[in-house]
Amino acid sequence: MVSNRLETGHSKRKLKKRLLRNNEYYDMQSMFDELYALSKKDNKFRNLMEIIRSEENIKLAFRNIKSNKGSKTPGTDKENILKLGNSDIDEFVIKIQQQLDNYFPKPVRRVLIPKPNGDKRPLGIPTITDRIVQQCIKQVLEPICEAKFYDHSYGFRPNRSTKHAIVRAMSLVNLSKFYYVVDVDIKGFFDNVNHAKLLKQLWSLGIQDKNLICVISKILKSEIEGIGKSEKGTPQGGILSPLLSNVVLNELDWWISSQWETMPTKHNYEKISRGRLDRSHKYRALRNSSELKEMFIVRYADDFKIFCKDFNSASKTLIAVKEWLKNRLGLEINEDKSKVTNLKKNYTEFLGIKFKAKKKKAVKTDYVVQSHITDKAKQKITTSYRRGIVRIKNQPNVDTVDLLNAKILGYHNYYDIATMVNKDFAEIHAKTFRMVDKCLKNVAKENTKSQEIPKTYKKFYGRYNFKTYYIMGKPLYPIAGIKHKSHKALNKEICAYTKKGRELIHKNLNEANMATMLYLMKHPISNRSTEYNDNRISLFIGQNGKCAITQEPLLINNMEVHHITPRNLGGTDEYKNLMYITTDVHILIHAKGKDVINKLIQRIGKLNITAWKKINKLREIVGNEPIAH
Repeated sequence: MVSNRLETGHSKRKLKKRLLRNNEYYDMQSMFDELYALSKKDNKFRNLMEIIRSEENIKLAFRNIKSNKGSKTPGTDKENILKLGNSDIDEFVIKIQQQLDNYFPKPVRRVLIPKPNGDKRPLGIPTITDRIVQQCIKQVLEPICEAKFYDHSYGFRPNRSTKHAIVRAMSLVNLSKFYYVVDVDIKGFFDNVNHAKLLKQLWSLGIQDKNLICVISKILKSEIEGIGKSEKGTPQGGILSPLLSNVVLNELDWWISSQWETMPTKHNYEKISRGRLDRSHKYRALRNSSELKEMFIVRYADDFKIFCKDFNSASKTLIAVKEWLKNRLGLEINEDKSKVTNLKKNYTEFLGIKFKAKKKKAVKTDYVVQSHITDKAKQKITTSYRRGIVRIKNQPNVDTVDLLNAKILGYHNYYDIATMVNKDFAEIHAKTFRMVDKCLKNVAKENTKSQEIPKTYKKFYGRYNFKTYYIMGKPLYPIAGIKHKSHKALNKEICAYTKKGRELIHKNLNEANMATMLYLMKHPISNRSTEYNDNRISLFIGQNGKCAITQEPLLINNMEVHHITPRNLGGTDEYKNLMYITTDVHILIHAKGKDVINKLIQRIGKLNITAWKKINKLREIVGNEPIAH
């Protein structure tokens, strides 16, 4: 039982198992849920290595690493996921277990990534086996840490995004009227994390397995190829680094929170209203004390802002945070980049967006957020767009158009949160349209009434009236085809480690997932027709990102295109002959052996009569007998 493994002292209890697609994963899911629940109760975890080195956890780590786009990047030993994937799974599990029993990481490969300002950012790439070891540890530590992390830190956490952080920051201005913001820039944060302090912070979170702490210490001190052992920092590129960086700054989050939001009071003013924690009465009581300063922190990784009500409070907060970081975490700040901003007068930048508080036209005493793309981001988009156009001019084919379209759609999807985003992209269009026209005049055709417009283009750009260029029958997405879109704040009940939280996650995945669609656009199937690659994107949108049979959300590592009439029977790549289904359903349609069929039925789980009729009809088309159910 999980409770025994964790040595928590709690009585044994039977964990419910669900009939789910991948038994190994969901056996681990029940354990992750248990870790999260126990961490919420401030339990101490002293035997985590047993869970980390378990067969199920190692197999799950392999699957997660395999689906990561960086899995094919070799480390210092020149090996990648492809070589490991060819090895026997049982031998692989034993190899990782033995490595964990007496762990010594191999040297980390160092790569320098160019930054927009001309500098270079060092990236550390561990060997593929060390990455799997780190993934094994991350999977077990994450639920424990998630239970202890502050609500308004958003970076490198499951089901949280930059947009959640931006929405929170804007709501503090729009709704709570915090017009003074403290910007603190930590000098080389990832390179200057104190290892001893970090290990103590892990211990204080309840991670008190001495063997595990020893392994993490060795990971932190991994030798960097050509440089030597690291005495401080969490190298960017390591799988554990993002989680560990959040552990470091979680203490800052809660310290800021304790100054106002979670300040203890003699009387408990907090109450639950409409299922949410209401602190409004508490804040009203706290305001009676002149010594307290209202402040809230919004953090995404090492990029954070502290919102205050007045300039005096903000100035004192900046000084206090500077001293706290130095004395508590041993971190220095960039004096020239750390400042107090009056949002009524100046913009502040956060995650590629700049915003300020502007007077409303109707009510001159009220202010509302006005936001733009930052100047740096706008220049980066313009440069990337120009390069993409030149690439199409020199190589006028479907691949170069798909690549640029994916970038344009990605930019639009990220920056549509800015209230003035249409104006920003209109400026980019104005700067580039002559160049675009000149570059594409000999390789592109304008749209005509007879030209069939793809469904993807219709969905995202059908309402605009821009000049459309067709290259090899493929339309180029308009750079100015964007409007501001309102985004919801994070629902705090969404959580990967509770039953209710996962139900909310699946509910959010009911519509086609933008990230998955961008992945499909950027990764066309090289040995398949243009029609096939175009239709697989339209198909994903047409099915709202769900399996045509089970209605499950389609995921990158669990989705396949099925030809209704097989190609060997004359089936084509046209839209009406294709459907997206999950991998297990696809195998089931083509499966013949009874043992294989029974295993697949168990993995897929319960299906309704309609789903079974569809599966059996598809089986008959490919020449297989229907399945009795």
